[in-house]
Parts: sequence; C-alpha cells; structure tokens
Amino acid sequence: MQRAELVKAKRWVVKIGSALLTNDGQGLNREAMADWVKQMVTLRQAGVEVVLVSSGAVAEGIKRLGWTSRPKELPALQAAAAVGQMGLAQAWESLFANDQIMTAQVLLTHEDLSDRRRYLNARSTLNFLLEQGVIPVINENDTVATDEIRLGDNDTLGALVANLVGAEVLAILTDQQGLFTADPRSNPDACLLHAVKVSDPAIVEMASPTGGALGRGGMATKVRAAQRAARSGTVTLIAAGREAGVLERLRSGEVLGTLFEPDVDPMPARKQWLGSQLQSRGTLTLDGGAAKALREQGKSLLPVGVMAVSGSFSRGDVVICVDAKGVEIARGLANYAADEAKQLMGQPTHAIEAILGYMDDDCLIHRDNLVLSE
Repeated sequence: MQRAELVKAKRWVVKIGSALLTNDGQGLNREAMADWVKQMVTLRQAGVEVVLVSSGAVAEGIKRLGWTSRPKELPALQAAAAVGQMGLAQAWESLFANDQIMTAQVLLTHEDLSDRRRYLNARSTLNFLLEQGVIPVINENDTVATDEIRLGDNDTLGALVANLVGAEVLAILTDQQGLFTADPRSNPDACLLHAVKVSDPAIVEMASPTGGALGRGGMATKVRAAQRAARSGTVTLIAAGREAGVLERLRSGEVLGTLFEPDVDPMPARKQWLGSQLQSRGTLTLDGGAAKALREQGKSLLPVGVMAVSGSFSRGDVVICVDAKGVEIARGLANYAADEAKQLMGQPTHAIEAILGYMDDDCLIHRDNLVLSE
C-alpha cells in the first residue's frame, strides 16, 4: 500500500506513547488527548474503524501517587498501573463522549494472546465492538503482568492487535519524527527515511535501542512492531504525534514520518497467532542443514537436524529454534516433550518408534506450526 492508498484503508490501529500522553511525565495531557480524539472522530466520520492502543497508565499512576521517577520494583509498578489506569480510561471515555462515541477498556497480557481460545475470543470481542461503533481502548494489563506473561511494550501490543483485528494500518505516534538513518539525538547528519520495506535488514541497525524514562520502547521496538504487523499485511506509519492533524494528514497521503511497507506475503491466521508467542518453554539448536531447510525451503523440523535440546517443555508448547551460533531462526509448537526430544535429537525419523515405543509425528515441529523469526 502506497501513501496515496491510505485513504482507502477501513481499519486503523492507533498507538500513542507515554511521553506524548503524559507530556513527558507531567500528568495526562488532556489538551493533546482532545486533539487526537478529534482526529480519530474525523477518521470515524470518514468510515474508518479505529482501535486505540494507549500507553500512559503507569506514568499517570506515578504522577497521581506523587512519585518523581518510575519505580523498579514490580509491586510498585503494578500499583502505579492500577491507579493510573483509572484516570486514563476516564479521560478517553469523557473525551470521546463529547462526540457521542462509546469506548471500551480492554486490558491484555501475553497469556491472553498465547492461549488459542482466548486469542479467538479477544478477536471476536474486538470485532463485535467495532461493528457496534465502539472504539476499543487497549493497554497491557500491567496490574497483573509479570515478566513471564508480559508483552513488553505497547509498540508490540499495537502490532499484535493489528494482526488480531486484521487492520490495514498501524499508526504509531511518538515523540520522534520517524526512522532516521542514525540516532538524530547524537548524529546531526542523520536523515529521516520517508519509506522503507520491512524486510530490509538495515532498518534494524538504524533504530535506536533505547526508550525514554517513562516508556519501555525505543525506535527498535517500533521497527520490530512494523515487522510483526506486516504478518497480516498491515502498513505501519511511525510519525511525530505532536504534528498538527497528524492522523488526518497521514490518511490523506501526506509525506509525514516513516511508512513501513509490508513486502512479505501475509501469514495465514493461525501462523499470525503463532507469531504472537513472545515467550517460549525451550530451545532446539539446529545443524546447518536443518537451519537451511527451515529458512530457505519451508520444511518441517526433523529430529536428525537437532544438535541440542534445552528447557522444560511439553507437547504443544512453544520452543525456539536457533542455529549453531545461537541466532534465532524460528518458533514453533513442539510435537514431543523435552525429554523425548533429547532422546530423538540427531536420529532419523524411522527410528522414532524404536526409541520411544510409539510415534505420534514424524517431525519435531511441523511446518504448519512454525513461524520464521524476523
């Protein structure tokens, strides 16, 4: 999708970061929020369905609790999220209500998206809300999230939501103008890139790996989000949220920020779900032949190509496949538990039944249950 075609897109996910929403930690910036609401209402009036992914709960909670910096202890962060989520939801609801638009608060964790049934339930709920003219306001459920079930940042959440609802556009509003050839904060010669392809490996190197004091994401997380969003054919736009009329101007095709073109084939729905699995139960180390078979030939993973097995996983759990250098190749659903995989590694397929006494599958991971890593 080129910029001129953005006006045709009928479903947008809009993600707004903490630094913008809280005016760099000074409490919710209601004036700015009102302006974004006005723009989203304009999109709605033009026939666009809008899903809002909103950061800011922890930052708002820190402000309300009178703290001067983001705490590091998990209970304190969860408490700040609980306090701040009240103000954040109230603010969005009251602002959209001025235009007689209802909102719905949806809080998610990785666990919600990793369980297939809950994933499908979340998709059905969001689609129904959109059919009813409601704008879902989505945030990570920081009040209960732990490292084991955390999505990590709302850029990732925005991409996964775009996959979930089949959005045509993911607009990430941030305090940066877009993706530069280098970090503009330290390199005065850095140039803004107006359009890139998600498959270009150079874009990862260009992105700054650090975020601000309030948020968890930097430009690197936004680039990865664009790559994840591309799994469902979603175009990602990263632009400065403080630009006047930014959403309306992006939709009109004006050259603002960076457009990430999804130059890869969209994945089937099941593989999109599998690609949302951020946590894993174990790791399989592959030899060169197996790594090539997965990367270049779209093959299933056979036991003979596995050199090492680590972790504790059961049949159906997500495991990571890495090459001999430890570089992640793919993620997939294991057909055998960890102790069985250890017995099978390096062995030919015809030996599975003799080793285990039975054979449920002729491969450790079937290609239909495997997704290549970016």
